[in-house]
Amino acid sequence: MASGMLSGAQRALIRESWRRLSGSPVQHGLVLFSRLFDLDPDLLPLFQYNCKQFASPQECLSAPEFLDHVRKVMLVIDAAVSHLENLPCLEEYLCNLGKKHQAIGVKVESFSTVGESLLYMLEKCLGAAFSPDVREAWTKLYGAVVKAMRRGWEPLTEGD
Repeated sequence: MASGMLSGAQRALIRESWRRLSGSPVQHGLVLFSRLFDLDPDLLPLFQYNCKQFASPQECLSAPEFLDHVRKVMLVIDAAVSHLENLPCLEEYLCNLGKKHQAIGVKVESFSTVGESLLYMLEKCLGAAFSPDVREAWTKLYGAVVKAMRRGWEPLTEGD
């Protein structure tokens, strides 16, 4: 998870765009998850609390337990943005986060849908400030985060 994959300009674009969103993390996180459920309604059953299944995305999106999950997701994004100069320091944390997601039945393939949802949220919430360069920078950062999380699915091999 090399910090060098992002240029200084890309790190600046990520920081600036995230700063614009950081005042309302839950509101922006709900945009992300609303889009996620639009793109893949089959993910809804993964979100259950106290064995309660949600009947609809709207019911899920308004549940206090789910709002806590939204806050946690936004904190992970915030941690990645805060550690742009040293992304490898998050490697073990993200690998463990991947293991937790695997344990509840998340498929690795779902990360591409989450990535689409993240870019959608950034585009909707940043408006004209969401330039092609900002998209590219966030795509690279998200790719690095997913790569680290995917390690949670893989058995360790010699040399890891």
